[in-house]
This record gives sequence, structure tokens and C-alpha cells, in this order.
Amino acid sequence: MPRYKLIVEYDGTPYAGWQHQKGHRSVQQAIEEAILGFSGQTLRIHAAGRTDSGVHATHQVIDFDLERDWKPDTVRDAINAYLKPEPVTILSAKKVDETFSARMSARKRHYLYRILNRRPHPSLERNRIWHVPWPLDADLMHEGAQRLLGKHDFTTFRAAECQANSPLRTLDVLDVVRAGEEIHIRASARSFLHHQVRSIVGSLALVGSGRWSVQDLEDALKACERARCGPMAPSAGLYLVGVDYDGK
Repeated sequence: MPRYKLIVEYDGTPYAGWQHQKGHRSVQQAIEEAILGFSGQTLRIHAAGRTDSGVHATHQVIDFDLERDWKPDTVRDAINAYLKPEPVTILSAKKVDETFSARMSARKRHYLYRILNRRPHPSLERNRIWHVPWPLDADLMHEGAQRLLGKHDFTTFRAAECQANSPLRTLDVLDVVRAGEEIHIRASARSFLHHQVRSIVGSLALVGSGRWSVQDLEDALKACERARCGPMAPSAGLYLVGVDYDGK
């Protein structure tokens, strides 16, 4: 059976996250129903990252096998036709080798977190950004972020219900820049712990507001205690924006 790799974007606001959850609608469910609609095939799709409730994606990667050998553009357009009522879009589709796995073949994942740093609240993007009305020092946040780069025990920034076998992760990129009224935080790593990015962003916001020093952030990391983490940033500002594979 031919295997297909698809690039997907979605607004995570109305969903309980990427993965199937009993009694709650998920992005995975919406796409699988669309595939069933055009192909008549019931299947499970696999994703590069399992985003949480309210988290968005501009570049999620999925794979699945179809019984019939469809042209990739036909697969993309047919799924999109069934997805029209949903805030989910297939951007591209291509055939790949049967050894390809959206999750296991991934070499690096990239996330963007957006903060709206102004006094007035947002209207057009209220579910797509974190509104912080008090001043934040993006340069100080970036300085603190650099203390978290490299391989560390990230227990402090890990959800209590995280199912990863180890809290050790290697953070390759953690950049904080101001873009007008917004502050953008970009994080890249081969893999992330559950709630790791949002936990880090919440703590960086404490640094930016002056409530924490850069050293306080580093001390929180070294403590390896969840209780030392700052308040977790909301899901609305987080986007999965890229996944790297060999050859790219």
C-alpha cells in the first residue's frame, strides 16, 4: 500500500488537542473522518507532534497508508473538500517510502510562541496569542533563555503527567525577539517534554517582568522540581511551525 506524507495547518482552538480523546473532538479525528469520506478507508494517522488542546500548527506532519494508489494532489484536495467545515487544511501531500514515519523519522521539531505585549487586549487574534498587558523586557528574556540551552534535566519545566521515560532533553534553539507589539519565542529540539515549551515561556515572562532574575531562572532549572516552575503560559500562543527530516 502506498504511504503518504502530508503537511497540515490548523487552528487548535475548538479541539481537545491532536490525539483522540474519548468524548472530545480532536484534530486527528477530523482528518481521519475526512480520509474515510473520500476513500472509504478507516485508518489511524500518525503525527510528528501531539499538540495539546488549543495549540495550533502551521506545519504539522502526518503519515498514513492507503489501499488505493491515489495521486498526491488528489489526496490533498479530496481531504480538504471534507475538511471545509473544520479549521484544518492539508497544505501538501506526497508519496514516501514505506519506512518513513512522521514521528520516528523526525530529527528536529520547531515551535513558536507569540506574546502580545500591549495594554489593550486582542480582538482578531484572541485565541491565537497570549496577551500580557504589563511591560516585558525581551532582551532580558533572551538572556535568560540562553541559560536553558543544551542538554539538561528539565523536570522543572515538565508536566506532572508527562509520560516520557526521561526528563533529559537537549534544547538546540531558544530565541526571544520583539516584533513590534509582539514578543516571539522560538524553540527547537529533537523532542520536547509535555508542556515544556509553555512552562519555559511562563518562567521567561517572569524574567521579562522583573519578578525573576536570570539567575532565578537558571536556579529553577537546576532545582529539578516542578514546584519551582513559573505559571505555565496558555496554549493559545503556541504553534508547531516545522519538523525536520533527513535530507532537508
